[in-house]
Amino acid sequence: MGIVEAKNLLYEYFKRDDEGKVTGIETAIDHIDLSVEQGQFISILGHNGSGKSTLAKHINALLVPAEGSVTVDGLDTSDTKNHLSVRQIAGMVFQNPDNQIIASVVEEDVAFGPENLGVPTEEIVERVERSLKSVGMWKKRTHSPGRLSGGQKQRVAIAGVMAMEPKCIIFDEPTAMLDPGGRAEVISVAHELNKKKGITVILITHYMEEVVGSDRVFVMDHGKVVMQGTPREIFSQVEELKKYRLGVPQMTLLADELRKKGLPIPAGILTREELLNALCP
Repeated sequence: MGIVEAKNLLYEYFKRDDEGKVTGIETAIDHIDLSVEQGQFISILGHNGSGKSTLAKHINALLVPAEGSVTVDGLDTSDTKNHLSVRQIAGMVFQNPDNQIIASVVEEDVAFGPENLGVPTEEIVERVERSLKSVGMWKKRTHSPGRLSGGQKQRVAIAGVMAMEPKCIIFDEPTAMLDPGGRAEVISVAHELNKKKGITVILITHYMEEVVGSDRVFVMDHGKVVMQGTPREIFSQVEELKKYRLGVPQMTLLADELRKKGLPIPAGILTREELLNALCP
């Protein structure tokens, strides 16, 4: 069994009028199956409204299934007794770090999570240092978060989750509010945590370039998983992705256009280096 297992998962939102009466039902997650193994780096793609963020909230037990099941490290998220344990196992980093940072000093913010878990003081000090060093923010430990850039704030938010020592971290569009430099910083940290710490990473994003280094990619549309495979397998299907209003990495798109012009370039080019090697073998 994987660290995350979703089986026949269904979730619906109820639409209500001004008086609170139900006027309709919208299916956000439509009977999907998904499995994530410990130590994998998984990316979930989809346009706005595809259901990817709703799925992320199920993994963290912020939402529970209407039908079907979600288990995290063997714990059923529908059982409220498991919610605290689930959130310790699967931490979550949101879009806006300002919504996740609550203290006026960086190291105090990172200590907040383990303090609430009842971790002894000596161990909290060790966890804070270890977490901040892991994301390259140790030198900023005494700074106010308000003095940090967007990318640095998001690193602090990641450190705060790491200090609770989760087996899995869910990144719910963590770079949506950042500039290109900040996006690169955060994705680099996510990969480093995955490779060096063995933390399972589930990345929710709509930036194609961010998923290139993933082990597996799931594409969602209207609450369903409509494509899944390695990044190369997914990005080899340029026309199929267009049906779901998704693009591909710039190098993949360029390679596809060159191939249409008759150049012998293989499908699924992901990086500049791969394209140069294909053009100049």
